[in-house]
Amino acid sequence: MSGFSRREVLLGGAGALTAFAAGALGARQALAADHALTLARLSHTIVPEAATGGMMSFLPDAPPPVLRLKQGRKARIDVTNMLDEATTVHWHGLRIANAMDGVPYLTQYPIEPGQSFRYEFTPPDAGTFWYHPHCNTLEQIARGLTGVMVVEEEEDPGFDRDLPLNLRDFRLGGDGQFIAFYKARNLARGGTLGTVSTVNWQVDPVYELPAGSLVRLRLAVTDLTRIGTYSIAGAEAQVIALDANPLPQPIPASGIVLAPGQRADIAMRVPDGANEVATLLLKKPNGDKVLARFQPMDSSAGRSLRELKPLPPNPVPEADLRNAEVLDFVFGWSPEGNAPQASICGSLGYTFWSINRVAWGGDRPGPLDPLATLRLGKSYILRLRNETPNDHPIHLHGLSFRLLRSNKRALPPLVTDTALLLEEETMEVALVADNPGDWAFHCHVIEHQKTGLAGFLRVAE
Repeated sequence: MSGFSRREVLLGGAGALTAFAAGALGARQALAADHALTLARLSHTIVPEAATGGMMSFLPDAPPPVLRLKQGRKARIDVTNMLDEATTVHWHGLRIANAMDGVPYLTQYPIEPGQSFRYEFTPPDAGTFWYHPHCNTLEQIARGLTGVMVVEEEEDPGFDRDLPLNLRDFRLGGDGQFIAFYKARNLARGGTLGTVSTVNWQVDPVYELPAGSLVRLRLAVTDLTRIGTYSIAGAEAQVIALDANPLPQPIPASGIVLAPGQRADIAMRVPDGANEVATLLLKKPNGDKVLARFQPMDSSAGRSLRELKPLPPNPVPEADLRNAEVLDFVFGWSPEGNAPQASICGSLGYTFWSINRVAWGGDRPGPLDPLATLRLGKSYILRLRNETPNDHPIHLHGLSFRLLRSNKRALPPLVTDTALLLEEETMEVALVADNPGDWAFHCHVIEHQKTGLAGFLRVAE
């Protein structure tokens, strides 16, 4: 990687330089990496008899590999960029050191073509996470760069099989080739939906599973846009965790609303008979669409969901609500005159959205001002107000928060990193600012993020 220019050091600040140094030096350490990922273009068959050109994956696999880590154990992941453009990798939902968070200029310098970066961190939480670029985000994700990450609990919860399901659309034409990744008129609306729904890059895949066994389905919605309602049909199934955090009590695996960035862990008992095929369904206006099928095989194992051990809670600190400071954030339209700026990480050329009337101008060297500065160790209530007629999955890097209340619906006391903010909804969430650094705060409908609905919170020591 080329070094920083004097101007980049002055603009980007010491944080970016420190992140650059940590990654570059780390890649040359004697310790071997736990995982090695190479970002590259390839052709791959999604729809029958048509290889889609210009896809991107995290090689050595297509689709991107499932990364399996252990809770509380250090992981080293070497990333090599063989694309013809800059990139970074963000580890969605992980509460890790700021320098490893993968946001261009905010936490590290972009990884240039032909260069490598070592990400090194210790995941404090178990559960289902995912990883994706944070540079030229819309196009790189649209072409395939989303992978599932599993952080395993210290104690085995007792499943016979663990099956990650990467749920995402691709925008393909009838010939199986990419069409325009977005429509300009949709940038200021709900976003542009894909045309082909896939699970692990397959259309309606069939998974053969031992009859009567217990399977942990890990649903990760890595789509750019789609907010969907999912269900398991034809099998006994319960949701046991959302966004990597265990639920106090399991809930039925029916009518699960998941937005981009969100995840659901489902405990499913595979049916006993070969003719009792279970399905994963996506609710659509013209009827439920089958996304995947689960085929029972062999004689029944005869297991029961009651055999499973409850998942232990993650060590997320509880906010002191009595002494918490309230911070207000308004998600709305962008004031006139806020134009996007040129960036190595690309721009869609439009600005429609803002947080607190400030539109994100694009990923670029600083100086950058935070939306708010939080003091390390202090408790906060974030009041999130959506003044638009569109839904926004709001994602906060590096920190987890608990849902408190809404003016439109009853909220369960869930701990999460991505909250779906409904149209014209005001929601309050609570957190402890326990992780120092500059943390990206944005809508995970990527067209909204790339046209202004982004910023960052600073946790200062």
